[in-house]
Amino acid sequence: MVDAPRPKTLSARLSRLGLRVMGWEFEGTFPPEQQSVMLAGPHTTNLDGLLLVLVTRSIGLRSSWMVKDVWTKAPMGWITKRVGAVGVNRSKATGMVDQMVAQFAARPDFHLMIPPEGTRSRAEHWRSGFYQIALDADVPVTASYLDYKRKRAGIGPGYHLTGDKRVDMDHFRREYENGVEMAKHPEKFGPIRLRDED
Repeated sequence: MVDAPRPKTLSARLSRLGLRVMGWEFEGTFPPEQQSVMLAGPHTTNLDGLLLVLVTRSIGLRSSWMVKDVWTKAPMGWITKRVGAVGVNRSKATGMVDQMVAQFAARPDFHLMIPPEGTRSRAEHWRSGFYQIALDADVPVTASYLDYKRKRAGIGPGYHLTGDKRVDMDHFRREYENGVEMAKHPEKFGPIRLRDED
């Protein structure tokens, strides 16, 4: 890990300004990985996505996120793609996991941001898409966080999945052990657990 840079690009400067106006700061170090599945947590409000985009842009890390492919087509597609949207075609025979694995294969500098709960409401399990994508693409998982209590955001070190779901999820439980306290709406932050973990 290296100290977080302060790029001088217009995008980075505007992102830092946006964070400053909202009272937020990035803390910690810059992840050295060229590719990762980036967990976006805790995810309990619509504001989370915007904040994480600003956070990653502010340090020169271009994060991407999944949307229905209709949002990446004309007339508005050029805007959504510019801010990191990656379209998923749900009518394709290949599923979402395969489509994202293909993105990793095609893009050497690719950080895919995924809220593992899959919803802003309380979920009793995390969805397993992030896990399967990282495993199949053979990329590390980084745990980003938003601490609403302190208005600080950060990105953890890359973690390479072992394939043992209990071991791997124990790692993420440690990473988000203060998730309830950090969340904007603590009551919406559920257990850190995959449905098929056992």
